[in-house]
Amino acid sequence: MNGFKSLFASKTFWGTAIAFVALILNATGKVNIDQAMQGQALALVTEIGGVAGSALALYGRVKATKQIG
Repeated sequence: MNGFKSLFASKTFWGTAIAFVALILNATGKVNIDQAMQGQALALVTEIGGVAGSALALYGRVKATKQIG
């Protein structure tokens, strides 16, 4: 790796942040949808968010060319 970049320019940071938010929303029940669909929709959204965030974090780490500083 050569040079530095802002933390907010890091794909790893954003991937981790997306995964973290998805997990927190699921754990705290902050997402409001009607009772009939709540369990299924929340599980699906948070699983997709967790997978997408994790995948972006891994991709960002592999493709990184600069250190965060």
